[in-house]
Amino acid sequence: MKTDYKKLAEQIVEKSIKKGATEAQCSIYDGVRFSVDVREGEVEQLISAGSTSLSLKIIVDNKVATASTSDLSSKTIDDLIENSIKKAKYLSKDEFAALPDLEKIDFNIESLKLYDDSAEKVSPSEKTKLAIELEKICTSNKQITRSTGAGFSNSYGTTYLANSKGFSNSYKSSSCYVGVGLQAGEGDNLYEDGYYDSSRSFKQLLPIDEIAKKAIERTTRMIGARKIHTQNVPVVLEPEMSAQMLLGFLVECLSGSNIYMKRSFLAGKIGETISSNLVTLIDDPLIPGGRGSVPFDRDGVPARRKSIIENGVLKSYFLDNYSAKKLGVKPNGPGPTNLSLLPGTKSQQEIIRSVDKGLLLCSTIGQGTVPTSGDLSKGAYGIWIENGQLTYPVNEITISGNLGTILKNIEMIGNDPDPRSSFSAPTLLISEMTISGI
Repeated sequence: MKTDYKKLAEQIVEKSIKKGATEAQCSIYDGVRFSVDVREGEVEQLISAGSTSLSLKIIVDNKVATASTSDLSSKTIDDLIENSIKKAKYLSKDEFAALPDLEKIDFNIESLKLYDDSAEKVSPSEKTKLAIELEKICTSNKQITRSTGAGFSNSYGTTYLANSKGFSNSYKSSSCYVGVGLQAGEGDNLYEDGYYDSSRSFKQLLPIDEIAKKAIERTTRMIGARKIHTQNVPVVLEPEMSAQMLLGFLVECLSGSNIYMKRSFLAGKIGETISSNLVTLIDDPLIPGGRGSVPFDRDGVPARRKSIIENGVLKSYFLDNYSAKKLGVKPNGPGPTNLSLLPGTKSQQEIIRSVDKGLLLCSTIGQGTVPTSGDLSKGAYGIWIENGQLTYPVNEITISGNLGTILKNIEMIGNDPDPRSSFSAPTLLISEMTISGI
């Protein structure tokens, strides 16, 4: 008989309170994962497995202990509860350690369309063939020197959450991915890139010939890359760079823990203008079928759409229950879900044509971000722009600047957001950044 995990989570919370916890929360995930990696036409790794995991949070007089297990036997769970309560009593007291008050979810979770079963109807051999065929299409191009691997994966499962404030709910979700990595060039001028697509539904993935075409284009465009001299020039960020580099760093600086610990240059700046007035940034966890959509967060707080930046003005941070209590405000979610920098009206071609001399940024290497100051410095690749035209690829450069300055120097916003991930942003024109070369 299948275990009723929702009831089990509720029973664990109830048992924790009876054994001495002031507050308790239990989450259980029960899911299935399939993934296959291929290289040079051969399967390198194939995983098909189900897994169940349990996480427990115990609070005893504002002292918090957490524990997790994949063994859901009665004895293990009982030991987990008792040991967590004992552990909590020896930890330091924290006045902000408390579960959020119960809030009603006022929407239909099913309407979020988080789950689709189409991938489950595709056999493992068909999924493997898909990855092999994707790689084969790419390596048939003579400019591609080798494949770094292709893969397909999908997963689905149910998340259950219950706590002693009366919250008890669950949701089922799914995800699919297919992608390929390639290498082009020769000698010291080797370049790796690729392309992928992801979706809640297998039926909505891009056809593999489209993925292959984009992977080949992105990899071969860097063949014959040159070095350039150090200079300050306008930089055009491709949608991938707008999302990964700019939004990725910005999220780090908007994290509630970094804000209350004063480890972000954006601490204390709610209501201030922090970027160009062209910038509006929205986080919306309630988009039907959205890759980052969720009905509630890890503390049981209902998901809500929120404005992060409106016309350049900072409106909110990413605040889980603990961070919000530290800052004396309401929680709005521990991190981004479907984060979107709203698009403008210009095409990427129009933006490039507006640049007399500058760089189209295609990829970056390494970490190189400091939330406390906003400073950014990364190795990079790109394509040089002269007289509004893409001319030649460039490599062995470092791109640097300060996020606060970069945000204020956004001069144009494209109409081409990348829909493949939960971070969505279009092409952006930054009026000036430092490009370090020879």
